[in-house]
Amino acid sequence: MRKELIEQLRGGLVVSCQAFDYEPFYGAEMMVKMAVSAKLGGAAAIRASWPENIRAIKKEVDLPIFGINKIMPKVYDKLHDVIITPTLASARAVMEAGADIVAVDCTLRQGRTPEAIQALLEEYKAGLNVLIMAEISTAEEGRIAAAGGADILSTTIAGYTPYSRHLEEPDYRLIEELIETTPLPINAEGRFYQPEQVVRALKLGAWTVTVGSAITRPHCITRTFTQAIDRFKTQEKGAG
Repeated sequence: MRKELIEQLRGGLVVSCQAFDYEPFYGAEMMVKMAVSAKLGGAAAIRASWPENIRAIKKEVDLPIFGINKIMPKVYDKLHDVIITPTLASARAVMEAGADIVAVDCTLRQGRTPEAIQALLEEYKAGLNVLIMAEISTAEEGRIAAAGGADILSTTIAGYTPYSRHLEEPDYRLIEELIETTPLPINAEGRFYQPEQVVRALKLGAWTVTVGSAITRPHCITRTFTQAIDRFKTQEKGAG
């Protein structure tokens, strides 16, 4: 069944339906509407955070769910904090809510060693009856996670650790490096804003591509337009 699910996802678009509590679309009801819309548009799977949202989406949308459980600190440091399904209990909660694949932060942040990452993955594999996707930021982390027993690798955190490449576009080189050095399916994620970028990742060999903000976060979509207008105004002012 697991191999069938992975094969089913090949070449598909995963749509991330998430919102934080300070955003207008926060809440399970809104996440369900986003997921339904993504399915209507042809999505192959949904990425969702927190058990309540996953449970609600699962009732209404018959697509595989990539589940995460973001455990947020009071003061969040985006470059250094590990928040994506950091414990077995947090992973079990999203699995029991209906996640078909559970995503786990497998970066070497907060002083974690390769041995600690592999031990974490082994614990998850032993304690959960679900596919495990290792979310990484470098090829080294990908190799560590593959050796630890991950089923899928994802580039989700590329550019969001102090030591990974910080780019405005997706890290295509990382996709290539992972394909060259590991045998696992690769989910490409992070800074995908245009359909052409998704196609490029698939051409490189990505198994799936996840897109979030460019589809399901209206304020981020709006910002791409307003920033373009601001750049235009600055250029006009400079020309004048």
